[in-house]
Amino acid sequence: MRTLNLLVIGVIDGILTGAVYALMAAGLTLIFGVLDMINIAQGIFVILGSYLSLILEQHAGIGLFPGLIITIPVMFALGIFVEWAFIRRIGAENRVTMSILITYAVMIVVEGVLLLTYGSNYQSLSASYVTNSFDVAGHYIPEIYVYGFILSVAAVVVLYAILYRTRLGTSLRASMDNAMAASLVGVNVKRVSTLAFGIGVAVTAIGGMLFGAIQPFTPNTGYDLISRLLSIVVLGGLGSVGGALGGAMVMLIIEDVVSTVWSPTWAPLLYFAVLIVVLLIKPTGIFGRQAVRSQ
Repeated sequence: MRTLNLLVIGVIDGILTGAVYALMAAGLTLIFGVLDMINIAQGIFVILGSYLSLILEQHAGIGLFPGLIITIPVMFALGIFVEWAFIRRIGAENRVTMSILITYAVMIVVEGVLLLTYGSNYQSLSASYVTNSFDVAGHYIPEIYVYGFILSVAAVVVLYAILYRTRLGTSLRASMDNAMAASLVGVNVKRVSTLAFGIGVAVTAIGGMLFGAIQPFTPNTGYDLISRLLSIVVLGGLGSVGGALGGAMVMLIIEDVVSTVWSPTWAPLLYFAVLIVVLLIKPTGIFGRQAVRSQ
């Protein structure tokens, strides 16, 4: 009975935290799908979002959730600037390689600025709902997990609505399928790419706030975070927003169940074992498509 209870707790925690990682990974996979590039800086953008929430909380007295009204537009503007200043200059030749190098450089710059400003000491976001818990049938679930789950699901739904219920979404999906064909039918691929990068970075404001409320962070935390996000989008299928959701749930449920029932030491190992098995069976990931997109 005890093992069953631990299993249930692990699954619940995995689902609640998985939604947060799904949102962060959705931004990463959206950028890949439209721009055909891997944004290595996505992890440090999440951490930057955490620091922005920290600044608003400590210096302006603005709560974590209300602060998103400010941090989301700031991160969106940062994404627009990075795409305009750096990504747009990359030619079609060696695009993936060059995008990795450029976004890695952006990551190093942002990390350096944060280290100079805050040092390497761990920071954390505080609020009553960060420390309080809900008592559900004797199981204590942190309030921030529940609120983070609700907010992440709402954000993913909004992202889905943008992709499938708006003209911008139609242009985004057309560019994801075939950029050259989309441009031939009148889609402004450069504008769509800029907006896609901005949206992909904007979601890190939400992810960063929730991540910083769930666990302590430093500027160096971005390295571990980007490795986890990349493994999620590879498992789910590069370019698939639904795949990011599925991959995040699989990853976090496996890790939380193994950590709760067995040992935290074995959690990452078992997850990556599952990742390897899935890729051996389906190299494109769970929801990945076999077709190669034209440029």
